[in-house]
Amino acid sequence: MTTELITRAAPVPQVGALAHSPTEAAAVECTATAMLLIAVVGSGIMAERLCGGNLGLALLANAIATGSALVALILAFGPRSGAYMNPAVTLAAALTGGLRWRVVPAYITAQIAGAIVGVWLAHVMFELPVMQISTHVRTGLGQWVAETIATFGLLVTIWGCRTRAASVTAFAVAAYITGAYWFTASTSFANPAVTIARSLTETFAGIRPVDALGFILAQLVGVLLALPLLRREGHAA
Repeated sequence: MTTELITRAAPVPQVGALAHSPTEAAAVECTATAMLLIAVVGSGIMAERLCGGNLGLALLANAIATGSALVALILAFGPRSGAYMNPAVTLAAALTGGLRWRVVPAYITAQIAGAIVGVWLAHVMFELPVMQISTHVRTGLGQWVAETIATFGLLVTIWGCRTRAASVTAFAVAAYITGAYWFTASTSFANPAVTIARSLTETFAGIRPVDALGFILAQLVGVLLALPLLRREGHAA
């Protein structure tokens, strides 16, 4: 068995005993996170082009596309790496004893790298300049509180579904993120890797690099607030 993965039924953040090495699992995380960002940024570009300036309709399309992609990605990649796709989930898993700390750096590095590659691939698909820096302003107390709430809610949703079938977790996470696009002022990034990558796109999904740090700090606060509610696990063998 690998030593880095959590050992229960649902695909996020735990998977069953697998034959993949930590390196292979990290590579899968990189791929899964890249696909997630292709969905987030690509659907944002498409929505912006087709919605004729109607921002509400564009956000709705972006949210539905992202949630739909999440279901598929969690179900597809969960059995191979856990389908974390999120450094906040990775840290929460390690802090609750379900992930070996020695594999956390590889997972987080893979998630950030995959997220950036996913943004670049979305730009290529839509024939935009690959290298971009966002000027989309997202800052202020309301935005930071929103990111704390978004991350807190994501983690308690994941851990709350852990004793149920794998598909339940996938649909619950997707439903939460789709809803949080609308009920949070920040449109629910809830993911440090996503935040970093979205600072590199001057499209509907973007965030200024100077604003990204505030989002990431708020996400880490969300992790700390959620921890008392997350059930601890023994380390995988």
